Amino acid sequence: MTHTIVWTILILAGLGLLLSLALFWIARKFKVEEDPRIDEIEKVMPGANCGGCGFAGCRAFADAAVKAPNLDNNYCPVGGNDVMKKVAAILGYEVKEKAPMVAVVRCNGTCEARPRTSVYDGDSSCRIKASLYSGDTACPFGCLGCGDCAAACQFGALTMDPATGLPVVDQEKCTACGACVKACPKGVMELRAKGPRNMRVYVSCINKDKGAVARKACLSACIGCGKCQKVCAQDAITVENNLAYIDFSKCKLCKKCVAECPTGAIHAVNFPVLPPKKTADAPAAEKKEDNNA
Repeated sequence: MTHTIVWTILILAGLGLLLSLALFWIARKFKVEEDPRIDEIEKVMPGANCGGCGFAGCRAFADAAVKAPNLDNNYCPVGGNDVMKKVAAILGYEVKEKAPMVAVVRCNGTCEARPRTSVYDGDSSCRIKASLYSGDTACPFGCLGCGDCAAACQFGALTMDPATGLPVVDQEKCTACGACVKACPKGVMELRAKGPRNMRVYVSCINKDKGAVARKACLSACIGCGKCQKVCAQDAITVENNLAYIDFSKCKLCKKCVAECPTGAIHAVNFPVLPPKKTADAPAAEKKEDNNA
């Protein structure tokens, strides 16, 4: 009995040793050499692993950057230009600075402007809601209000406003990773250039219905009238499928289109509030008051 136990232990130990040697040989035989620069790049990455760069995570981005002939098609939106300069220094590449981006909400349909026509009583998910029907308002293009975009944001840059039923973007926290854009089944979220001093102008609507139909569904909808396009001297505005769109690379932020829009569908963000202009007869009136005094 004792000899049987000893032999069993010896045989198992021998098999374990042989298998260990076999695994060691296989590991050496099929070992894949990895570029050490991948580790260096991963260390300077923000570590968010958000996928905003188009890769599965920061290490996948680092691996792609090392294999790429240049960094023209590789960009980390979370780290921005500062991180890309560090990546370029590691690889010995040159990198062009890109304008910082930010997410914007292209829906102007607040609860007041876009009243409900039905009540949704299902799971609180925009994706599920969109798969069932066009929404609980008359606008089939607008925000569904369940907050999938806010849930997808890893940086706390999106919250839902209960008063308007629309998402609100905190531009200081937004990294332009694009997670909210991917999460929105209606395509309401868009990444746009932050603009000089964070000023930007955009059409906050994606309704492609004809003007009368769009206006009936939402008081703040773009009606495709083309007035904004006519006053734009930069040729930055196009109107297609009854919807205006502003090319931020051409827009000079003159705000003429904002004043011209009859429905308020064009938003101007972060512009300074100018003091009211004095009328021409204001000085005369002030002088008259002084004389009476």
